[in-house]
Amino acid sequence: MLALRHQEPSPSGERTSQPARTLVLVEGESDANAARALAARVGCDLGSCRIDILPAGGVTNFARVLLAYLGAHPSAHVCGMYDTADEWHVRRALARAEIPIPGGGSVEASGFFACVADLEDELIRALGVRTVERVVEEQAELDSFRRFQAMPQHRHSPTHQQLHRFLGTRATRKIRSAKRLVEALDLAHLPPPLVQLAARLKAADDA
Repeated sequence: MLALRHQEPSPSGERTSQPARTLVLVEGESDANAARALAARVGCDLGSCRIDILPAGGVTNFARVLLAYLGAHPSAHVCGMYDTADEWHVRRALARAEIPIPGGGSVEASGFFACVADLEDELIRALGVRTVERVVEEQAELDSFRRFQAMPQHRHSPTHQQLHRFLGTRATRKIRSAKRLVEALDLAHLPPPLVQLAARLKAADDA
């Protein structure tokens, strides 16, 4: 059974029992790390704004996590990110939580923003391969990436695709890289799902 607890930092650094106002629901820990880094980039303090960023451990868990969270925080606003191929799971989660989709149309209207393939792909396209390679180098993994590129099964793939596969070969690499890739972004040229999520974070900050 999923146990969710939300506590916020007081000005002294201690936790209080203030109710959460906003949930950002994402698929995995790398997505959560990216969302936390985005909040920092746009000047949104998650604690003072009472924003929880939760990885569901897979999109098939969205409904369960959303229901559990809203059970604990019934007045919370919700938003999140997902991969386009998984939209059905998001619609199912919203339906089970009785969150309407305005006009019965796009789930974007309910605060859930799609990555065309996945968030890593969005970040690589936004940054370009040279910047992503620089991030890989800063993580002391450029030599590993060059060896990966030389493997017969990857040798003839575009560099964008090689980077995408390399970042996903280890969970720890994917989680660490997500934060650093977001930190490398030009805020004027964020990928579309991060533009929309940033707007939600700012709205919560202003509330």
